[in-house]
Amino acid sequence: MKKNLALVLLLLVPTSIYGELFLEITKGSEDPYKVAMIPFEGNTRVSKQLNNIMRNDLIRTGEFSILDEEFLLPLKIIDDELIFSDWKLLGMDYLVTGTIVNSKNSLDINYEIYDIHKKRKVRSSKVFGIPNQIRQLAHYTSDGIYESITGIKGIAATRLLYVNEIKDSQLISTYKLMLADSDGANEKILLSSPEPIISPSWSPDGKKVAYVSFETGMAKVFIQEIASGKRETVLSKDTQISSPSWSPDGKYLSLTLYQDGNAEIYILRLRDRTLTRMTNQFAIDTESSWSPKGNKILFTSGRSGSPQIYELDLRKLNPKAKRISFEGTYNAKASYLPKEEGIIFVHRSSDGLFHIALKYKKENFIRILTEAKMDESPSVAPNGNMVIYGIREEDLSMLAGFSLSGAKFKLPASNGEVREPAWSNFLR
Repeated sequence: MKKNLALVLLLLVPTSIYGELFLEITKGSEDPYKVAMIPFEGNTRVSKQLNNIMRNDLIRTGEFSILDEEFLLPLKIIDDELIFSDWKLLGMDYLVTGTIVNSKNSLDINYEIYDIHKKRKVRSSKVFGIPNQIRQLAHYTSDGIYESITGIKGIAATRLLYVNEIKDSQLISTYKLMLADSDGANEKILLSSPEPIISPSWSPDGKKVAYVSFETGMAKVFIQEIASGKRETVLSKDTQISSPSWSPDGKYLSLTLYQDGNAEIYILRLRDRTLTRMTNQFAIDTESSWSPKGNKILFTSGRSGSPQIYELDLRKLNPKAKRISFEGTYNAKASYLPKEEGIIFVHRSSDGLFHIALKYKKENFIRILTEAKMDESPSVAPNGNMVIYGIREEDLSMLAGFSLSGAKFKLPASNGEVREPAWSNFLR
């Protein structure tokens, strides 16, 4: 009882005493959209904060190049018309302007996007917020800019889960389940424990998280509310449990359970805690993930003699696992892209190193997307354009990411090691 109380109290400890993530953009796209952002009018302090956050949001996608402030031109408008030729000479594709409306209980953003080449306004929008949520306002504005220009929904306002392990001077570990903005900022501790926390997974609505904790000496699956910190045990077994994954409708968890002495895939119905066994093999079956429509499950199995990716069609009675990876002797931890046009997974290459790979349905080959020595635990952004994953660099575990357009970034922690990232769904 005392141990559990300590866990709850640690939720209230400020994150500043722990290591924060910091964004490090390492590579951009070779042909990005060139955008000029005029500092928003109305509040100089807030405008500077907004500008910095939005710049990072857009550059991190790999699809945008933002003009440095020192090269910005005065905003010339004659007879309500923007002078487009000046910005065209600077090589700009788009111009963003805006106004900050600040009142006692509200902080709103009005912004406009202009297409320089077509010489017209393409978006005029308003984002409603509150004074202490400047980062959220910036992310929402960034997403509006991104979607207006690319036609794809932005992910700046989504959030990340990950596990942070910090060792003290006696090399005793503390494990923390962390929540952060998609750029690694605004960290919060959801749970802290002297025992391992593994396999965090978002609920579809972004209001809850499932994970496995060993805080009582045995593996238990918890579901925890993000806002309140309230949590409940949904599965407790005197055996190993791992890899809970939410169904798209939020009614089920798929997971790995060593119930009969062997790792198998089960589905847990949350309404009544009913377990249904989905695989029955001598080999290890683990790391399940749902298709976006909820009618299929991917998982890793060693039944072919080496770890490979298999698929279960849940629409069939007593579905048989179908192998879908064939290149190489190790393919694991797979997730569908949002439109099911392909899968992202961990692949061991011919040099023995582990990388994040992509395979499209219509292609008979895989694409190696990363180049570190030990890449693991990929999680796909809800728009399908970015992936975050774990890497080891200088004997430390940290997070890294890339966009399918070619950008790369890192999210190292100032203290400790971070791993097992999970990207939320769209939150509004």
